[in-house]
Amino acid sequence: MTKAIDIGGLDHIVLRTADARRLQSFYCTVLGCSVEREVVELGLIQLRAGAALIDIVPVDGELGAKGGAAPAAEGRNLDHFCLWLAQFDEAAIRTHLRACGIQAPAAARRYGAQGFGPSIYIEDPDGNTVELKGPAQ
Repeated sequence: MTKAIDIGGLDHIVLRTADARRLQSFYCTVLGCSVEREVVELGLIQLRAGAALIDIVPVDGELGAKGGAAPAAEGRNLDHFCLWLAQFDEAAIRTHLRACGIQAPAAARRYGAQGFGPSIYIEDPDGNTVELKGPAQ
């Protein structure tokens, strides 16, 4: 029997924000994403994150306005999302994050799509939690 739905991985996530350029800077500078494309008339910035995309839309733009108020401590639009890292050198990651002004807790062993492996939780400038997940060990 053929599966009607066969998920291969995360395609993209859409983050609503009051400051699109600030989020773009965070994801490109801190996490190494690159701008894939921008659709100015929609206020959409799409960032390449490995095989997936992180879409950023301003809350006052055409797409972002559909979601209501801006994300904040009392109104986030997700719990967290996880970026799978092909390599996980905790010391190098923590040094890089520190250089970017981000204090991160020690890595913990957590379960994800690839099995148990190391991960670190950080927050982006809007308070969205981003899990950086290493390969299964």
